[in-house]
Amino acid sequence: MAEVAVRVLIGTRKGAFIATSDDTRRSWSVTGPLFAGWEVYHVQASPVDPDRLYAAPSRGWFGQTIQRSDDGGRSWQLVGNDFRYDGEIGDHFWYDGTLRPWHFTRVWHLAPSPVDANTVYAGTEDAALFVSSDGGQTWPELTGLRCHDTAPNWAPGAGGLCLHTILFDPRDATRMHVAISAAGVLRSDDAGLTWRTANRGLRSDFLPQPEADVGHCVHKIARHPARPDVLFMQKHWDVMRSDDGGNSWYEISGDLPSDFGFPIAVHPHDPDTVYVVPITSDTEHFPPEGRLRIYRSRTGGRYWEPLSKGLPQEHCYVNVLRDAFATDELEPCGLYVGTTGGQIYASADEGATWTTIGRDLPAVLSVEVQTLR
Repeated sequence: MAEVAVRVLIGTRKGAFIATSDDTRRSWSVTGPLFAGWEVYHVQASPVDPDRLYAAPSRGWFGQTIQRSDDGGRSWQLVGNDFRYDGEIGDHFWYDGTLRPWHFTRVWHLAPSPVDANTVYAGTEDAALFVSSDGGQTWPELTGLRCHDTAPNWAPGAGGLCLHTILFDPRDATRMHVAISAAGVLRSDDAGLTWRTANRGLRSDFLPQPEADVGHCVHKIARHPARPDVLFMQKHWDVMRSDDGGNSWYEISGDLPSDFGFPIAVHPHDPDTVYVVPITSDTEHFPPEGRLRIYRSRTGGRYWEPLSKGLPQEHCYVNVLRDAFATDELEPCGLYVGTTGGQIYASADEGATWTTIGRDLPAVLSVEVQTLR
């Protein structure tokens, strides 16, 4: 039988780390920091080539860069930093309702193509979509998104006007969804050339028109590959579900202690099992009652159970950010959570029990997992 390994890719405020284990997931080796002192919003692996990794280190003094590894993270090379909006810049709404020009700040999210190791997409702040077809060397903008008719009405959430999620349809890699805070969900059926909104059913009471077509602060969306038309969403208040590819949404917050949070994840084998990490509110970014609990629904939403064995259950005031929750593909599946306090918690039994595989790291921004066979 071929050996199986698990590799956890961790982006933090002060560098990146890689944790590795065998399929038992009992003992972990953690290496890093890579890009020490740099803010690394995301590290992601190619689904096509497991040794091809992409990272997005950024520093105020030097700006945004893209680094690539072709040997599983042992060595890295700078491959690109040329992110420029293409054509007419235009304006979008700002916090106070005034208009301001689009301004590139950073890369939030990297999404390697599911069919080509040299193609990778990048979601940025201010929200735009870029794509590289040469392994990260050059980054033309897919202007159809930022120049969408609704774009002047997009406004930043508390974290900025960020494109933080890119989901490919496993049936057709040219079909994708993106999520933007604060705009909502948009869908493309032609590899990002043209877009349409996918926000019907969302309600945000802070908007002048609560059920507007855009302006919703979507924190994260997720899907299961076996049922790609079903999408799950953690929104700024409300956990939501769509059964029609984002054409319409309905609430599934059910009996959660709070329906505010950032990440959402789907079990890799059971498309009706969903996980969220509730926090107290949009002003109190810590777990309810100071107890870190991961909530699981086995019914696709509405009915939720807390998972807490091995997690801190008193005086815990950390947060889990939108890209800091991931799953592996083993059986039983593993779950991985990174916190703003610098802890990495792992479960090898679908959340029933948790162990600590890293602590005292910088604040964790992202966690991604590779199952290596």
